[in-house]
Amino acid sequence: MIYDIIGDIHGQADKLIGLLNKLGYHHDGTSHVPPKGHQAIFIGDFVDRGSRQLDTLKIVFAMLDNHHAQAVMGNHEYNALAYATPDIHNPTGGYLRPHSLHNTIGHQAFLDEIPFGSSLHQYWLNRFYELPLWLETDDCIFIHACYDTRAIDALKPYLTTQNQLTPDALQATGRHRTPSFLAIEHLLKGLETTLPQGMTMTDKTGITRTNARIKWWVNDWQHQPMSQVLFADDLPNTPLACLSDMLANFYINTTKPIFIGHYWLHDTPAPLSSQVVCTDYSAGKDGHLTAYRFDTTNPTLSANNFIQYIEPLSPVG
Repeated sequence: MIYDIIGDIHGQADKLIGLLNKLGYHHDGTSHVPPKGHQAIFIGDFVDRGSRQLDTLKIVFAMLDNHHAQAVMGNHEYNALAYATPDIHNPTGGYLRPHSLHNTIGHQAFLDEIPFGSSLHQYWLNRFYELPLWLETDDCIFIHACYDTRAIDALKPYLTTQNQLTPDALQATGRHRTPSFLAIEHLLKGLETTLPQGMTMTDKTGITRTNARIKWWVNDWQHQPMSQVLFADDLPNTPLACLSDMLANFYINTTKPIFIGHYWLHDTPAPLSSQVVCTDYSAGKDGHLTAYRFDTTNPTLSANNFIQYIEPLSPVG
């Protein structure tokens, strides 16, 4: 089997069609069909940011419905569910994902095409529930942000047998700072740690933060310099300090290749390690939609297996 693992699309249907064509997929009148012996794997984050939200969803889910692809949930699909779901544990009302200005702006491209509370909105929320949080085959693992088996074990009691959320699971994971909330944050948003006192970072949306994402695929990252293992600039060359037990004792306890998205990379595509590949190269904004072609008969990870769709330049004048 050859898996074509496709990174975060974020409503960029033109880029998705271009990449599928480059990968050798054809449209049979119902959905895009892979070359013989291939299957597409979508790594999540289909929505928000881009100008063709609904078209992206129709392409992806047509492939799922016709068994030409599999997919996992991204944090943006999870956020869409939480944004639309009242918090039953909040006596003053409100939603699991508050309708703050920041959250609404980040979700506006989706809401512009799929109005909040409409029947179309409910249809796509129901489809998002179908997406598992991770997929594991005999050969590899697919998950949006981080493969954390302790987080997976904490969530399993809330999930279906296919590793899917339920409305009850959404309520449980939406309660801030609970073990289930932290667990789903690990799987869908990655590991984070607090920056040294007095230090901040600015994320891709312009928000100033005191936490930074961890490059959890780096070997023995807990004892490596912060400058090498955090997504932040101008950090000291000293190891991390004051890690929680869940972070301090984190390790990758599988030998299978792990495929992720989420991290908005910009450099020339290459495996993150001998075991981990990220396929998110910022297609949601100015980057190229990227796939990794993984042949289960040759599991060695290589930069040569990346395929990007490079958008044609707009004519001048």
